Amino acid sequence: MKKWIVIGILALIALISYFSITGMYNGMVTKQEAVTTQWAQVETAYQRRADLIPNLVATVKGYAEFEKSTLTDVVNARAKATSVNISPEKLDEASLQKFQQAQNGLSSAIGRLMVVVEKYPELKANQNFLELQAQLEGTENRISTERRKFNETAQDYNVYIRKFPKSIFAGWFGFTTKAYFKADAGAEKAPKVVF
Repeated sequence: MKKWIVIGILALIALISYFSITGMYNGMVTKQEAVTTQWAQVETAYQRRADLIPNLVATVKGYAEFEKSTLTDVVNARAKATSVNISPEKLDEASLQKFQQAQNGLSSAIGRLMVVVEKYPELKANQNFLELQAQLEGTENRISTERRKFNETAQDYNVYIRKFPKSIFAGWFGFTTKAYFKADAGAEKAPKVVF
């Protein structure tokens, strides 16, 4: 009789352990998939921006023939930004930094292009350009929103897999923390405005 009680208790412990570990594993998978999905949203927002660039460059090109180097810089920065792809499984600090540097290069080139546009009042009044500029501004807002959501989703996942006892099982099952988007270097300083 004692033997069956011990076997019953061991079987109960085994079942509880099995369901507990299965629940933790499935929770990690769910949260990892949420990070992957949010990363796809970030990439979609950046792709939207990249898709707007050729139309913007073509519109500016018609008015600003003497600014070829600026237009070339934008096209080259776009090519570099779209060539950097990161697999959702490899969202580590180095990969995310490389991705962010390429995107920052494109942002900088677009910024220089917008400064050049100021020299051409006819271009600033062109309806196509105004529409493209508005779409680009909206896209920049989307990028910011998606990056924020990505950081929140990555934080939720990272906290989940780092809590004890999940951290033990996360290591066993190969779940690793995801990197975050960070502010650009120097972003903490307010820009100087000179009148």
